[in-house]
Amino acid sequence: MHSRRGRDDSKQQSAVETNQNIVEQQNNDRISELSSQVGRLKGLTMDIENEVREQNVLLEDMGDGFSSARDLISGSLQRIGLVFEQGGVKNMLRMVGTLVIAFVFLYWVMG
Repeated sequence: MHSRRGRDDSKQQSAVETNQNIVEQQNNDRISELSSQVGRLKGLTMDIENEVREQNVLLEDMGDGFSSARDLISGSLQRIGLVFEQGGVKNMLRMVGTLVIAFVFLYWVMG
């Protein structure tokens, strides 16, 4: 009877070891899946970081461009103000004529 009990214990121990091996293999598979997902997320994060850096450079360039345009417009408005201050019909007609020619030219180019 003692030998039968020993065989049952041996079978139980073998079954427990088999279950442990199965669980360990499942855990290893899940770890591999998680590692793969982490790698994909890391790659995605790096892509997002690069895109943000490129967009920041573009925004800085646009800011510089707007600043330059603002300075040009400010200078032009100051010169127009000087023309108005100096008065004179001749200067006024010259400015209006130049603007009309510029608008006609732009209309012709755009049309």
